[in-house]
Amino acid sequence: MDELLRTRAHFHKVGENFKQDGYVTTPKTAELLKAHVAAVGGKVVTRFPPEPNGVLHIGHAKAININFGYAKAMGGVCNLRFDDTNPEKEEEKFFSAIEDIVHWLGYDPARVTHSSDNFQQLYLWAVKLIQKGLAFVCHQKVEEMRGFEVQLSPWRERPIEENIQLFEDMKNGKFDEGEATLRLKLTLEEGKVDPVAYRIKYVPHHRTGNQWCIYPTYDYTHCLCDSIENITHSLCTKEFQSRRSSYYWLCNALDIYCPVQWEYGRLNVNYTVVSKRKILKLITTKTVNDWDDPRLFTLTALRRRGIPSEAINRFVAKLGLTMSQMVIDPHVLDATVRDYLNIHAPRTMAVLEGLKLTIENFSELNLPSSVDVPDFPSDPTDPRKHSVSVDREIFIEKSDYKPDDSDKSFRRLTPKQAVGLKHIGLVLRFVKEVKDAEGHVTEVVVKAEKLSEKDKPKAFIHWVAKPVSCEVRLYDRLFKSKNPEDAQLVPGGFLSDINPDSLTVVYNALIDQSIAKSKVYDRFQFERIGFFCVDRDSTSSTLVFNRTVMLKDGGASGKN
Repeated sequence: MDELLRTRAHFHKVGENFKQDGYVTTPKTAELLKAHVAAVGGKVVTRFPPEPNGVLHIGHAKAININFGYAKAMGGVCNLRFDDTNPEKEEEKFFSAIEDIVHWLGYDPARVTHSSDNFQQLYLWAVKLIQKGLAFVCHQKVEEMRGFEVQLSPWRERPIEENIQLFEDMKNGKFDEGEATLRLKLTLEEGKVDPVAYRIKYVPHHRTGNQWCIYPTYDYTHCLCDSIENITHSLCTKEFQSRRSSYYWLCNALDIYCPVQWEYGRLNVNYTVVSKRKILKLITTKTVNDWDDPRLFTLTALRRRGIPSEAINRFVAKLGLTMSQMVIDPHVLDATVRDYLNIHAPRTMAVLEGLKLTIENFSELNLPSSVDVPDFPSDPTDPRKHSVSVDREIFIEKSDYKPDDSDKSFRRLTPKQAVGLKHIGLVLRFVKEVKDAEGHVTEVVVKAEKLSEKDKPKAFIHWVAKPVSCEVRLYDRLFKSKNPEDAQLVPGGFLSDINPDSLTVVYNALIDQSIAKSKVYDRFQFERIGFFCVDRDSTSSTLVFNRTVMLKDGGASGKN
């Protein structure tokens, strides 16, 4: 990533942790850093540490690119570490989904690790902290510990031997959930006093089963696992800046190698929610179908919508590595996606709302049964092409025909106005309408003539002949408001802000035969309509296409 290459000078060199502002040294720092440099071979080691209680979202794409991208730029490595310390919310499907997305974005972890790999060591270190008088067993309730002006625990100064026994009792299941916690004796930068290091949860762990009933918290686990893995640069979002003091305090209290924590600005997107709890609410209320519903901004959803991983990587790289939080409108991502697909998605013709045209003089034109159409007409040097059927009966968009001539700005087919067909050099002129019993136009009979320089029509339209029927899903923003989580803008809550037009399904769209055998995730530009991707709901008999992004000009509906 160019942005990372430009900013790498701001990061410390491997082994020079002590040169960073705020880094806390001890008499053992020099010795520990020397051993650390030897362990990593002088190379950068980073990690991406998601919690496996949901799928990754667009903000995680930035974290993945920064951690993997910086390590790659510096000739180092990056680990994928699952922060699996809360068995209540973790599911196996999220582990595989997260690893799959990391690979999809183009990154291969040097190692796949789990915080649970270190449960025994983390427990032994907790005992050591108790022995040093730096941790204690507390019986305050959660509500008593909340806030910034809470009273110190009445159990803060209980004897070390008693704390060791009580912690052992916690481990052996002698307390109920919420009856006891292990707390650290320190004050965080944000003012929070004595954060919890261990809590009791009688929930089987996906990897360790029922071996443990006490589980370490993020604040306790994060820095110690970084130390165990010899992480050189602990890169995290800015909300963890207030935990930097506990990060350094814990490593130094245990006399172990202490990495440097670096913070960067979080990435948020308007017109969506990325909170796992809120996405789960959208799923349970059947507002969306699942974590990969294309209206969401999870990475699995964006992939299903047809957004390429390369476009996501370009998007986050262009945003850069900054300390400030970014809130981006979806159209910024759409523009990056459109630029990429315009080069990589072959063009084809498709009709969403079809109107049959019959060319009455077709046999007189001596046309071939098919014509070759370039896949990338904007690049005349690209030889790729596909064959399109030519027939007496063709289908155009209903919106490309008007039964009267009153709208003078309309440039396509009317009873008095001819229109051209793209790629075949034909001009169509109205002959008559065919209507059903209700008076609806079901067919337009036209007469065709070869295109000439002296009589060019005002517009050329796309069309299909001998088409294949398919389903097309037109996705739009899921929420009406820019920030659906803003209580003032949306007093009824985010579920009251759902856009009723976020999904429109066209069940009998028509596509050219050349793409009838397309596979899941194949992408195309439907001429004058937008960019589309084959969905996994496709069957052997019916393809399903998702609209990835609209054309910049709004597509056919925006043209006269």
